[in-house]
Amino acid sequence: MQAVDIEREVRKFVVEHFLSGHAEKLRADGSLLGDVIDSMGVLDLVAFLQARFDITVDDEEVVPGNLDTINNLVAYVARKLEAKA
Repeated sequence: MQAVDIEREVRKFVVEHFLSGHAEKLRADGSLLGDVIDSMGVLDLVAFLQARFDITVDDEEVVPGNLDTINNLVAYVARKLEAKA
């Protein structure tokens, strides 16, 4: 799966579930944690990533470096998918 495909899927999920469809509020490098996604939302996001991309998100991987921006999410999912291949 290409990074653009991952970004499209992640962006769609975040906009639909956390921004009530207001895509204009979402930047690729803007912080999601606290501003867009609260602690309960992180659980929803992790569940989505695991189900949609068939990856396992370990507890120690639930950190801002992996989940704080769309760019970080895309890079994280891409790394997980590469490791599975």
